Amino acid sequence: MREFKKYPNRRLYDIKESSYVTVEDIRKIVITGQTIQVSDSKTGKDLTRTVLLQIITEQEGEGHEPILTNRVLEQLIRFYGAPMQNVVGKYIEQSITTFLDHQEKYRMRMQDLSGAEPIELMRKALEQNMEFWNRLAKSATDKNR
Repeated sequence: MREFKKYPNRRLYDIKESSYVTVEDIRKIVITGQTIQVSDSKTGKDLTRTVLLQIITEQEGEGHEPILTNRVLEQLIRFYGAPMQNVVGKYIEQSITTFLDHQEKYRMRMQDLSGAEPIELMRKALEQNMEFWNRLAKSATDKNR
């Protein structure tokens, strides 16, 4: 986990690298898959969520399509304080984890396909087509008997 301190002058300090960083630097660290923790330099209060939300806001401000639409945000606000609040957070987290798992499996399948020789892919496709037509012809022949 990468740890950062946020100072009153709004500067962020990377404890591991012993240097000041920007919110953009933290975004890049998050993209690499690292977990971060940001705390207030004076109080020690956890500011991680604030920084992560700032990154999302800046991404949308740069023209990226919002992932959390206004309608989704409104509904999330309605869940705060409601009996299902804890369940909703876990459900969203599990849904994203499942989505990422499926995305990785899809990526691996595409990588397997792209790594194959085009001639080999054509041969396999032709074999599958021939098997299909042979089964179809056999089925038609069996029905006519």
